[in-house]
Amino acid sequence: MFVLKCSILLLNAQKVNETNFGSIGNPKQQPSKTIDAYSLTYTDFSEDSQGSLPIGNGDIGLNVWTEKNGDILFYIGKSDSWSEAKVPELVKVGRVRISLYPNPFQANKNFSQTLKISESSVTINGDGTTVKIWVDANAPAIRVESVSKSPVSMKVTLDPWRTVAKDDVSADTVLPNEKDKIIWYHRINNPKLTINMLTFGALMKGNGLVREEGNMLKSISPLKTQSLVVIPFTSIENTVSDWKSKIELLADKNEKQDTKQAWQLHCAWWDKFWDRSHIYLNGDSLAVKVSAGYNYQRYLSGCSGRGGYPMKFNGTIFNMDYPKKTGRDKITNAIIPTPMNADFRDWGGRYWMQNTRAMYWPLLQSGDYDLMLPFFNFYKNILPKNTSLVKEYYGHDGGYFAECTNIWGGLNKLTKQSKGYHLGHYYLPILELSSMMFDYYTHTRDEKFVKETFLPIVNSGLTFYSQHFDRDSNGKILLDSVNATEMYWKVVNPTPDISALHFLLPRLLALPEGIASQKDIYFWKKLQTIIPDIPKGQKNGKEVILPYAGPQTAPLHNFENPELYSIHPFRQFGIDKPFLDIAMNTYEVRLFKKTKCWYQDAIDEAYLGLAEQAKRDVIITLTNKEPRMRFPGFWDKGHDFAPDGDNGGNGQHALQLMLMQSEDKKIILLPAWPKDWEANFKLHAPYNTTVEAKVKNGKISNLRVTPKERMADIIMADGSKP
Repeated sequence: MFVLKCSILLLNAQKVNETNFGSIGNPKQQPSKTIDAYSLTYTDFSEDSQGSLPIGNGDIGLNVWTEKNGDILFYIGKSDSWSEAKVPELVKVGRVRISLYPNPFQANKNFSQTLKISESSVTINGDGTTVKIWVDANAPAIRVESVSKSPVSMKVTLDPWRTVAKDDVSADTVLPNEKDKIIWYHRINNPKLTINMLTFGALMKGNGLVREEGNMLKSISPLKTQSLVVIPFTSIENTVSDWKSKIELLADKNEKQDTKQAWQLHCAWWDKFWDRSHIYLNGDSLAVKVSAGYNYQRYLSGCSGRGGYPMKFNGTIFNMDYPKKTGRDKITNAIIPTPMNADFRDWGGRYWMQNTRAMYWPLLQSGDYDLMLPFFNFYKNILPKNTSLVKEYYGHDGGYFAECTNIWGGLNKLTKQSKGYHLGHYYLPILELSSMMFDYYTHTRDEKFVKETFLPIVNSGLTFYSQHFDRDSNGKILLDSVNATEMYWKVVNPTPDISALHFLLPRLLALPEGIASQKDIYFWKKLQTIIPDIPKGQKNGKEVILPYAGPQTAPLHNFENPELYSIHPFRQFGIDKPFLDIAMNTYEVRLFKKTKCWYQDAIDEAYLGLAEQAKRDVIITLTNKEPRMRFPGFWDKGHDFAPDGDNGGNGQHALQLMLMQSEDKKIILLPAWPKDWEANFKLHAPYNTTVEAKVKNGKISNLRVTPKERMADIIMADGSKP
């Protein structure tokens, strides 16, 4: 894994190869790698970037497409290319256009463009020419290789669009007088910003390519074999000269590297990634499409989850321009053009925990632990600022994270008298992050992570809850004027927060001896005695979980069911836990019965063992493709922005939970699995455990548990042994 230096995605192709889906689960048609069944081949051109295909190395992502004139284009996205807007936006590094002469990519010339997710590459073929594009999994390098039966010339052009300053964002700069390369950059020059002097850009050069007029490289002479390397780079530097020196060193190193060896190592990384875990389904056409959707979402996480910052739910690093976008005139209501450039994304550059979390929960069972660390480290890095603000505002210790936070953190000062709003009086993110971190520990048993990352965060959150709120007449913590998610504002004892405290404290107290200090243990034991009970009440004559305590008169402000946070993510109720009937009653009378986007019905249904309902909703979610986009893992925007990451993450997580659920050492198989679906899966469980099996007619076969002694902890949903 390379080191990143910075401080801080229903098919929509007219001619897609349908056998790529039909082969899943059929041994007679299986490709050499099962994951290759999800490769996509298109024999038509793309009109614009909406027809692009995604590749990436975890930090750098490309949207690649071929237009009708035969030009190959790609946008370069990067996890840390932040603009200097008042609220920094994650913007594109740039756009590159490749043209070959004579043009081999024309109609009726056996044209095709293929995405292989097994190796994260796009290959364009036509008339004896093949162009392969990939982002090196082990280096910050975009590699383009062209092989032709006859010599061709290559022209590579930088297509800039940030050519003039606009609002708070300056223009890009292309360095002149570079004979054999093009270097461009965007630099922040605003001392008021934490990311002042952040500079991002790229260098591109290739064998036999020289600088021509404008932003263009061109072949000295036609060749049968040509290559191009593009090096995106972000760092905070005192001068542009310092940034330029470093990117040139990176470029020299990567240009000299043996491309064949780099490709082999790149494929080895992706082989290891796909070998970690898998879910392949069969049974009917919908099962096949769900299987594809699951693997496309996991692929996108692999392409975008190893960078300097967490994945963005609103487009990740694969947002793109939309030149044909239209809207309505506010006065005349007439349809008017509202084109969108590749830097735009709804919901902006901030991180929203409610949405971002959805992409990270499934990484536990897929075993993609390395992809979780940027998420954890982001919050670890902003904790000191937030704790200092808590001390300044309220005069006590502890900290929390805002539901919607800038990349450098920060909090608003709030009191009981402060006006309620969606994101105010909302302290829950630090508790959900802590819950996910604890599950990360139970899976990896990484005690260093617990001591250096988890305990500082969870203790800060618990300290805040302990010191910020008064006590009721029974001496319990009184969470007064706290939002129950964005749904109910300034209520008393909201269920999500209380469920989180009940989830965390017993688990903290069960940590192995020597991890926590005696001071921590004393604090946790004392706090555990003053947590209020989860609010319950009556609806339709049945006992249910309430979203908050007291009279249920608070106005509705969103479309959430906060009471079901006691099922997910805080697992107080479920098929293996007491009072399942109360949880079932609550689910049945929930106000909002929705799926897709950030709705978590499919996850709740899996935890409650509702196989048919979970099947219905996971089908809806993992086939929820954005209609205008080509790649079937670019999810519809829903309430958010396409490609919508939280839609795919929630679908991925729900499908995993239908197959397997774990709590401490207990592993439950097929807790919510439809009998008409077949599966071949490998998933991860706590204590560094993997579980592999096949499922047919609701029965497990070929069960393999690693390590072997963990077989004793496996049970079926009905309590029997497999």
